[in-house]
Amino acid sequence: MSLTGTPFLYTLIALSVVALALPLALWSRVRGPRALRTATRTLMLLFAQGTAVALVFTLVNNANNLYDNWADLLGTGNHVQQAADLGADGTGGIALKRLPKVRQTFRPATGPGMRAAGGVQVTQLKGRVSGVNAEVYVWLPPQYDEPAYRHHRFPVVELLPGYPGSAKAWFGSLHAHEQLEPLMRDGQVAPFILVAPRTNLLAGVDTGCANIPGTVNADTWLSVDVPMMVMDNFRAESAPQGWAVAGYSAGAHCAAKLAVAHPDRYRAAVSLSGYNDPIGERDSLAAQTPALRAENNPYLLLRKAPVPPRVSLYLSGQPHDGYEAAVALEQTAKAPTTVHVVYIPRSAGGHTMALWRPQVIPAFRWLTEVTGHGHVTAGPAAPPRSPSTGGARPAELASGTASRAGAVRRR
Repeated sequence: MSLTGTPFLYTLIALSVVALALPLALWSRVRGPRALRTATRTLMLLFAQGTAVALVFTLVNNANNLYDNWADLLGTGNHVQQAADLGADGTGGIALKRLPKVRQTFRPATGPGMRAAGGVQVTQLKGRVSGVNAEVYVWLPPQYDEPAYRHHRFPVVELLPGYPGSAKAWFGSLHAHEQLEPLMRDGQVAPFILVAPRTNLLAGVDTGCANIPGTVNADTWLSVDVPMMVMDNFRAESAPQGWAVAGYSAGAHCAAKLAVAHPDRYRAAVSLSGYNDPIGERDSLAAQTPALRAENNPYLLLRKAPVPPRVSLYLSGQPHDGYEAAVALEQTAKAPTTVHVVYIPRSAGGHTMALWRPQVIPAFRWLTEVTGHGHVTAGPAAPPRSPSTGGARPAELASGTASRAGAVRRR
């Protein structure tokens, strides 16, 4: 049974009910020597505790999309077929424009939220440059199949989860497509194609979205193979114009790093509760040596860039959880790099999906503006730098839309 499937969840619920009923019904009816009675009762208690822990873990995992399957959970999955040294630009000298187009077969994705808002589709992609073989999830905006848009090319946002995290998280936990679909229909948000590639490529470690010869080419997988596949199979805009990358937690670090490192591939990045130094994730392969840390630190990349990259960054964070890293990037950035920092107060909640979920819409309004895809017709283009927290609801605090005036009116 699938780790995230409904049958497994219902089986655990049934077992939990049985585990609770057994000691209630049989505790005083156990017969035999004292040692046997003690052992039987101990087994019943362990069974009850074990099923309860498994059920709670499964509910938390399904809500946060931490582990997508049993291989991810048990640390036995490996999606790297080869990891050649691809050089500084991550292409290995390959003339990417000369590579033949690859047509992928897509199927409807399964799991919580996958069928909402028109449905998410998935394909298994063998990266021709990176050597990664993994799944990629794609959601198409409501306009994609409309006759009036049959010749239109759509902007794209790559969505990256935290670590551990499933590629489904932006759909199953953050409900990004469900939140954005009505706004896209109304013209308040540009009709972005949403693309969520697997980032958990090796067992038990975070790749840090880095290229490490002989180990993994995660950067190339995300910034070369996945975009090429999308442009080969969908009416997507050519990079970098109209291309952006967004992430939360470890995925936020990756989003900022990829955009700063590859302004020829991305025009913008959204970083929710990210960090600059890869050591912010203790299991990151990019934090293993000082050289790797420097090569994958967006702050150092910006500071040392001979020419400031033409990218726009949206960075949100709380004190000691992303805010200081965001301010550091803002202070070191030089035109044409632009940085928009959103302060999230601690009262908005902790490092969880509940904090990031209400930030989806403000971030995509901002993306609509900076990628040049029309003026937002309603609502703020981006949340204020330091919103008031007085009387505001957690969702308002997290999204940056809280205001003192609104708080006063609610009293």
